[in-house]
Amino acid sequence: MADEDKQDKKPKAKTSAKAESKPVKTDVKKVRGKSATAMKDLRDLAQTPQEDSVEIAKAAASKAKAQEPSVPGKREPKIDSFGRSYGTGRRKDAVARVWLKQGTGKVTVNGRDQGIYFGRNTHRLILNQPFLIVNRVGHFDVICTVKGGGLSGQAGAVRHGLSRALENFDPEMRPALKKAGMLTRDARIVERKKVGKHKARRTKQWAKR
Repeated sequence: MADEDKQDKKPKAKTSAKAESKPVKTDVKKVRGKSATAMKDLRDLAQTPQEDSVEIAKAAASKAKAQEPSVPGKREPKIDSFGRSYGTGRRKDAVARVWLKQGTGKVTVNGRDQGIYFGRNTHRLILNQPFLIVNRVGHFDVICTVKGGGLSGQAGAVRHGLSRALENFDPEMRPALKKAGMLTRDARIVERKKVGKHKARRTKQWAKR
């Protein structure tokens, strides 16, 4: 029994000696990280209350600036070297190019006077609506070319182009024209014909027998 006790004690002594002989490994990265955080804490402590107040004021100013509503830039007149402003108008299949400048109220459409080109009073009334809205009848000379569509669509296209040209000549006219709907392109067009029908919606005559 005594011999067995001696044998048990010997390996224990060996293992303890091995454990003592092993060198202790230190993680360099962890040590560096801890030192860096310590330095950062020291810097934060070193900041004065005055610096903190300055940073808070800067943050508040930037926040207030971000919350401010964006003000659109002021519109400027678009007039060429000849004193003309330009506008493109569209209605149905018609497209009109309109130039206007200060004058006596003469309107020329495709090289002809508006009274000759648009024989119906309704078409001439449609064309002159922008001048009536901004109360500038007889203040501008208009030269325009229009193509495509019929007379009704062409009158609407000239009116649309004329409204845009007036806006470019004097941006202060924009609110009145916009409120009246003169600057909006009328998207109504002829509905397409459907298969099995005479027209877009006209169906064939119904026979009872």
